[in-house]
Amino acid sequence: MSSTTCESHTCGCGANDAPAAQKPVAHINGIALHAPGVELPADMLRQRACTELLRQQAQRQGLLAQDDEPGLDGATSAAASQAIEQLLERELQIPDPSEEACRRYHAAHPGFGSQGESVHARHVLFAVTPGVDVGLLRQRAERLLMELRCADDGGPRFAEAAGEYSNCPSGAQGGDLGWLTPEECAPEFAREVFGSQEVGVLSRLVHSRFGLHVVQVCGRKAARPKAFDEVQASVALVLRQQAWVNALRQYLQLLAGSASVEGVELDAADTPLVQ
Repeated sequence: MSSTTCESHTCGCGANDAPAAQKPVAHINGIALHAPGVELPADMLRQRACTELLRQQAQRQGLLAQDDEPGLDGATSAAASQAIEQLLERELQIPDPSEEACRRYHAAHPGFGSQGESVHARHVLFAVTPGVDVGLLRQRAERLLMELRCADDGGPRFAEAAGEYSNCPSGAQGGDLGWLTPEECAPEFAREVFGSQEVGVLSRLVHSRFGLHVVQVCGRKAARPKAFDEVQASVALVLRQQAWVNALRQYLQLLAGSASVEGVELDAADTPLVQ
């Protein structure tokens, strides 16, 4: 039986397909940042390049043995990591921010360190559980919502309803959840309850991952900004960290300017040189 070959290769057999071109290996001063054929995300490649710039500088300054070599998987030796820390401690001299600078930052960020909004709430939870008829559950919740919004007894009926209908343990305490902050609630619950001036029984059911809530807001406390003296130390830490990042960025740009950099872009806009 004779065999035939596809000479034109227009049939889609792929016989004339050339191997896909591989991106060249990125290097810093001739040191490879990854194995051949490996394509890294741009931010990861930049991070490796910056680490390699610092590792080589540590070697030049005698902080790291000359026979230390990076791994092609981006790993650095424990000695290299320690040497880089010593290098940065030596090269990046960051002064403490002045009180004036801290006050300017605090004035520009009045919410810095503030104690967040809190709400005193009660609820009746109609839990959505496997097999429950959600439509029927919603009807029951909406009937109770209307009843409690129309109640004119100052609140006892809400506590009774919570004890009778709520699927939350708080039902035993009249549905009382106490004073809450947004961080203490499910995000979808917090979005509905916080950030407004509403008090009393809310006009809508609140949906959360736990089910349907009839919610009564008994009280609100606005976020309390903290005085400068209360947050000065924290502001100083923020400003010092910002100064350190800027100094590191400039130092890396200096190292990159005198290095042979191949296959990696270190001057990407709006992207830190190190993550």
